[in-house]
Amino acid sequence: MKAWLLKDFGLENLQLGETPTPQPKAGELLVKVGAVSLNFRDKAIVDGIYEPHMVPKPLIPVSDAVGTVVAIGDGVTRFKVGDRVNSHLYSRWLDGEPGPNEPDYCFGSPLPGGLAEYMIIHQDSAVGAPANMSDEEAATLPIAALTAWYALVDFGAIQPGQTVLVQGTGGVSIFAVQIATALGAKVIATSSSDDNLHAVKRLGAIAGINYRSTPNWADEVLKLTEGKGVDLLLDVAGGNGINQSVAATKASGRIAQIGFLTGQTVELNLMPLIFRQTTIRGIAVAPRSSFDRMNVFLAEHDIRPVIDHVYPFEKARDAYEHLAKGAFGKVVIKVG
Repeated sequence: MKAWLLKDFGLENLQLGETPTPQPKAGELLVKVGAVSLNFRDKAIVDGIYEPHMVPKPLIPVSDAVGTVVAIGDGVTRFKVGDRVNSHLYSRWLDGEPGPNEPDYCFGSPLPGGLAEYMIIHQDSAVGAPANMSDEEAATLPIAALTAWYALVDFGAIQPGQTVLVQGTGGVSIFAVQIATALGAKVIATSSSDDNLHAVKRLGAIAGINYRSTPNWADEVLKLTEGKGVDLLLDVAGGNGINQSVAATKASGRIAQIGFLTGQTVELNLMPLIFRQTTIRGIAVAPRSSFDRMNVFLAEHDIRPVIDHVYPFEKARDAYEHLAKGAFGKVVIKVG
């Protein structure tokens, strides 16, 4: 089969080649990939800054895929040939709290990912793809939508009328605007682009803050919330900006630490964290059970993924370059 193979770190070492088509073992599905979507994790793996010691070489990258089951192994009962399924990043995290070794069983590293004509998904980790979504749309769900859902619902327990702050306008953030709005929350978004802020308002955000023209954006958040701060803040930036996130969150509020766009280490000011009694929770996607519940919600509220651009399989490197420059919503690669 054709597959993109990461032979060493660096985008120039991601090369289109041939590799044997895998065969499903007991409990496994052979999936003909229809489309994949890129996340910052995928870029970081190629760049060599995401758990580099765990990356096998060569690696078929990209965790988030959708496709059609074309063969099944012995004992498969959850799906049949012809079903459309999504991959799920943490292939063994099915319900409840995560186990200590979930990262050892992630698609797109260390397990082979979906940037190929075929991939293997165990029946227990596969999720039925929404019937009302195209392959391009469904491919956006496994990390971006599910991370937003878990942060807002399973961790944040957001209720109507509460306030949520979303950083940026990438995949997780755009889904968070859509889901939080559907939950009845008031959403404030930050971005370095006024055009993107206007666009997120059209998706339901009540206010937008340009963090370049307003570097002390936490002060603006307090003005917008009558001095209280937001109930829940989704932090995708990381780095020392976490201190502004604490300042922008209400007393005993919650921060979902999702990303590390500006840095993987922080210098955290403890006194504001202690005095405001803020909860910071690392969010690494969610169990499969949350994926199933999210899909029902997305269908009920007719939430459609926002796709910035779809690239053909042969232009996968261009898709990575697009993601590196910044995207509004998701970057997708059409495979089959």
